[in-house]
Amino acid sequence: MPIELTILMPCLNEAETLATCIRKARRFLDEAKVEGEVVVADNGSTDGSREIALAEGARLVPVATRGYGAALLGGIEAARGTHVIMGDADDSYDFAQVMPFLEQLRAGADLVMGNRFKGGIDPGAMPFSHRYLGNPVLSWLGRLFFKIPVGDFHSGLRGFRRDRIRALGLSTLGMEFASEMVVRSALAGYRISEVPTRLARDGRSRPPHLRTWRDGWRHLRFLLIYSPRWLFLYPGLVLVAIGLIGIVALFPGEFYIGRAGLGIHTFVAACMSLLIGILSITFAAVARRYATLRGLLPPSTRYSDALRALTPERLLVLGLVIFAISLAGLGWSFAQWVGVDFGELHDQRILRVLTLSLTGVVVAIQLGLVAFLASLMEIAQGRPAMAEGSEVPAEPVAEAAPVPPPDPLPGAAARTDGAE
Repeated sequence: MPIELTILMPCLNEAETLATCIRKARRFLDEAKVEGEVVVADNGSTDGSREIALAEGARLVPVATRGYGAALLGGIEAARGTHVIMGDADDSYDFAQVMPFLEQLRAGADLVMGNRFKGGIDPGAMPFSHRYLGNPVLSWLGRLFFKIPVGDFHSGLRGFRRDRIRALGLSTLGMEFASEMVVRSALAGYRISEVPTRLARDGRSRPPHLRTWRDGWRHLRFLLIYSPRWLFLYPGLVLVAIGLIGIVALFPGEFYIGRAGLGIHTFVAACMSLLIGILSITFAAVARRYATLRGLLPPSTRYSDALRALTPERLLVLGLVIFAISLAGLGWSFAQWVGVDFGELHDQRILRVLTLSLTGVVVAIQLGLVAFLASLMEIAQGRPAMAEGSEVPAEPVAEAAPVPPPDPLPGAAARTDGAE
């Protein structure tokens, strides 16, 4: 008979609590009259967890690759249910109370997140730093970066349609898998809902597998990598604005704010701000294009025109123009130095022109390098059609167009508003 639901538990040495979790899950399936199974994705337990899983009637799926994400990916592949509800095997979640998740899935949701902050957190169930710093901050960043209406990004209890999650091609093997599932689902236009869930104090005597700072950084890194706007573009625009304001204000001479005088040293700092800002903006363009070609981010109608206009050839031309102007500035500065017989330069205008010209040279070289990197990314891969019985192409092969990212899944409203 077809199986509607798989209750999936990643496991690594959970002998103290695994039996309780399996019994609660099986009780839910029996009482709710749901055709389902309990799957334990074991990640190399050595404390008897495997034997407990089999004795309690669960299906055991050994996963050799270590990691929270690896265990879940192995379990999802092996699951037979149309829907999957996953949760930790430490008895911090009550598998007998997962009907709200199944109801949301039956109603058409692709991903259902548990919200521990709405459902209640028992005393001692979550460390202070996780409850008031880590989870709120990372969840807020996720909502800011990706416009995802989820209040608890890292809840370990969640449900989803198995085929939809498998179609995303999730790949992270560690704790950041929790973030990848939510972010990739949102970028694919999936329907995401949320239900309150209670978090109890886990029943094990050993420390948890989660490492606060290491895993927190991995989650933050993942969110930044999947948002080139916030990682590269917005900081770059701010730095460029600061640099241009400083250059325009200080190029004629010193600028005073009260008694504080801003001179040549601030001018140099403004040039460096402009340089780093332009570097960051070019990184944003390259990262966005690469992520789109790889299918990691959906095409963006908001930035597609700008990205198409920023061709490698135009970047090279722009770089050559800036390089020529900068060389003229360097030539003028050198002529002024010759005029004082290579002695000390007291006119700070010369130093300003020299500094700005050197900045322009670096910007020009940078744009040229980015242009060639972009050209390398645009190289299409493929094989020409061969005539039957021949060993050479039947006709001259035209340059192939870049391979577009995969189309959204059927029934999913693709995100094309640039929400990366």
